[in-house]
Amino acid sequence: MDNLLGIGSGARRQGRGGFRAAAALAAAGLVLAGGGIAFADDIHNTLDSSVDTDAEVLALNLGGAQGFASLALWTTDGDGKRGCNLTGSNTLTLKIESTNTSVATVSPATTTFTSCGFTQPLSVTAVGAGSANVTVSIISNTTPYSFSTAPAAFRVDVVAPAPANTAPELSISGVANGASYAKGAVPAAMCEVADTEDESSSFPATLGAVSGPDGAYGVGTQEASCSYTDGGGITVASSVTYVITDATAPAVSYTLSPATPDGANGWYKNAVTLDWTVTEDDSPSTLVLAGCDDRTISEDQVATEYSCAASSSAGPADPVAVSLKKDGAEPELGFTSDLGVSYFGSTPAEPGCTARDHLSGLAGPCTVSGYSTSTGKHTLTATATDLAGNTATITQDYEVKAWTLKGFYQPVDMSGVLNTVKGGSTVPAKFEVFAGDREITDPGTLAFSAAKIQCANGAVEDAIEMVVAGNTALRYDTTAGQFVYNWKTPTLAGSCYQLTMKAADGSLISASFKLK
Repeated sequence: MDNLLGIGSGARRQGRGGFRAAAALAAAGLVLAGGGIAFADDIHNTLDSSVDTDAEVLALNLGGAQGFASLALWTTDGDGKRGCNLTGSNTLTLKIESTNTSVATVSPATTTFTSCGFTQPLSVTAVGAGSANVTVSIISNTTPYSFSTAPAAFRVDVVAPAPANTAPELSISGVANGASYAKGAVPAAMCEVADTEDESSSFPATLGAVSGPDGAYGVGTQEASCSYTDGGGITVASSVTYVITDATAPAVSYTLSPATPDGANGWYKNAVTLDWTVTEDDSPSTLVLAGCDDRTISEDQVATEYSCAASSSAGPADPVAVSLKKDGAEPELGFTSDLGVSYFGSTPAEPGCTARDHLSGLAGPCTVSGYSTSTGKHTLTATATDLAGNTATITQDYEVKAWTLKGFYQPVDMSGVLNTVKGGSTVPAKFEVFAGDREITDPGTLAFSAAKIQCANGAVEDAIEMVVAGNTALRYDTTAGQFVYNWKTPTLAGSCYQLTMKAADGSLISASFKLK
């Protein structure tokens, strides 16, 4: 009996027999058209127990390439006839069909073997996922012999390909490519994923370092990037680049030392130091200054304005200026006259003063104090103050000398002598008064007083040699060139008196008297 063998390219071997009969099939000329070998049972008149029954499988992918197989005739000599049973003009016509055409179809549907060496190629097309059997049956046989078609059957397994994995869509929200945002007001950058197969998702973008001259301060260019790999292994990435700008203008301030003027009316009298401070925390590389020079003002000056202007990429700072004026010089000051040395009664009038100030100006007229016409040494003080509070003071020393008193002359004794005279008598007291070398002749500059005193025991007594008529009177005797004070003494005998002449300058002379 001859057997038909089904052979498939790409078929995978399943069953218990393995490939044990490969050599025998090759020797018989039963070879698969696709290069593989499909085993049929080696059946003679009865089944040969040395060859197991095998099941052949052709695996196809739905939508993929066709599968191929072949049919060939193998001589088994199982019917007692040696050699091929299909000889001469004999033919063997076979029907080839799929048991499930919704899974796979086979072509051709029929074939006719005309010789033992004939081979029929088969094409198998996948139609749908699943399994189908390709079977072979005899339509006609012109030989008197039998043929087994069972070994020619095989199974077709069709696998549907996995659904196509579409790439996810990735976008970045919050920030836009090429946009500018103020520092501190940059929106949150988010990765937005839309995936047909996976669920949509959102997660924060990865932010790169801020680059640029002021990147360390958070101002410059920044990239927000996103990367996402879906469940099917497709990775998509996206990024945007935007600019972070400085939205805060510089700040300008200054300090003065001393902090407030040490003079009056906003004037400094001593050196003042001006220090500027400019703060730009976000974009220092763009900072531009105008003015802003630190300085120490040590020379006097009128009110002078100093300013500091600052700008950066965020714009200009509010202008700041300060006006400083310094006057450390005292006013110039002098007296209008010099008093020098004078005698009482001839002292010059109080001098005035003159003052001027070359910068801030005088706060008011200069003043003079300390003037006196009394005898002794005196000091005049002139003072002037300017608007800055500088005060100038000068002094002038002068002397008012006392008058020179001479007398009392005779008949009155001086120097501790107790002059004795009859009570009620008039005693002439004679004397002279000089202001330097100028004699004083005005009785109005003189004053007399008589005061009762204790009579001194043991005092030297000297009688008044001359008395005059008349009452008490003072006159200047132009002939004698002296004052004469006629003193009418009291009448109380035994009492003592002190007669005193006091000049207008405060100088005085006195004599003691005892009445009899």
